[in-house]
Amino acid sequence: MTLTRRSFLGTAGLAGVALAGTRGLTAETLEAVQDTLRRPSGPADVVARDEAYWRRVAGAYKVSPDFTNMEAGYFGMMAAPVLAEYHRQIDRVNLQSSYYARRQWSAEAEAARARTAEFLGAAPGEIVLTRGATEALQRLIVQYNKLEPGDVVMYADLDYGAMQLAMNSLVERRGAVLAQFNIPEPATRDNVLAAYDTALKANPRVKLLLLTHLNNKTGLVIPVKDIVAMARARGADSIVDAAHSFGQMDLKLDDMGADFVGCNLHKWIGAPVGIGVMYIKAGRLGDIDRMLGDDGSEARIESRLHTGTTNFATTLTVPAAIDFHDAVGAAYKPARIRYLRDRWVNAVRRTPGVDILTPDDRDMVAGITSFRIRGRGSREDNQAVAAELLDRYKLFTVWRTGLSQGDCVRVTPSLYNTPADADRLAEALTAIARR
Repeated sequence: MTLTRRSFLGTAGLAGVALAGTRGLTAETLEAVQDTLRRPSGPADVVARDEAYWRRVAGAYKVSPDFTNMEAGYFGMMAAPVLAEYHRQIDRVNLQSSYYARRQWSAEAEAARARTAEFLGAAPGEIVLTRGATEALQRLIVQYNKLEPGDVVMYADLDYGAMQLAMNSLVERRGAVLAQFNIPEPATRDNVLAAYDTALKANPRVKLLLLTHLNNKTGLVIPVKDIVAMARARGADSIVDAAHSFGQMDLKLDDMGADFVGCNLHKWIGAPVGIGVMYIKAGRLGDIDRMLGDDGSEARIESRLHTGTTNFATTLTVPAAIDFHDAVGAAYKPARIRYLRDRWVNAVRRTPGVDILTPDDRDMVAGITSFRIRGRGSREDNQAVAAELLDRYKLFTVWRTGLSQGDCVRVTPSLYNTPADADRLAEALTAIARR
């Protein structure tokens, strides 16, 4: 069976594609996807500007005509072949019910975990699938067992709110001390490293450091591997929040250098919503307690997370999402998202009254970038800007809070966006700043 462009783009055509197996898209479907996409070759920065190619990629996504979504950071959209596989898995599991759950689920879930581990560059026994990065990171933080009373745990203003709360809870339960500091704004590699170095030196009893690799508030990418090494040299562990990293960047777990990482698969990998990963490096399992109420083996990572019955179809669809991600191009996809980011940022970088909160250093930014209208750092101000972008310009963004220098508005393009979308955003921001 050959999947034509017309059937590839149409819901009806996709609904009729015969998918089988649980390890991803079938060879037949994957071949059809590759034939439709006709992925070019060449440097990622060049392919990122190949509009004919990205129109074909965008054709795999069914988007609302009512607004332009530039807030892909909450969760990603499944491409049509992945969505079709998700529907098939829902139907299959529902049809077989408990028979499936008791006789087939364990082996198929293990296959999905193995494929995910391979994608991330880990051993299967080093990861467990979770309901998202938040769940993974909460478990890593609150079950970390190497703290003594008086030890210090540390986080920055840009770290995710739920993770800050988890660190606060750890402090209360372990009798530890909390240290907080602010990431410089505007940020550079040197001043970010200096900020962490200063904070670590000021708190010699630091034992645990929370790091957000690709920041959900501003889009800042910190030199996480260097900071992990800096902390380790002082006897401190790091837990890395990589909720936005994989898929928005082309990397493996080793590139972070951390022993404890939480990440998502439903943001930039394009899996169904509600799936993430908890990573504990081999040899470090004993430093994370078994989850309260779990009687599993201390020697297995599964005992560090107990969620009960999960969404079978979501897990089973992860390999298909990885297949589509790879078909688009593990290096091309981040380059395209970054290109769209650069397009609107470059257009407004020097606009009076608009502050862009990420640098243009290629190592310190990906696709997410936030801005602030100068002098308008309150929650109400930024909610109003986001509302105006939607109501007047039909551009959907989101306001973010928790920054030491004021709230902001976050912009997150994805593969279904176009350069014209970025241009419209730049024009809108210019008009808003003038007013």
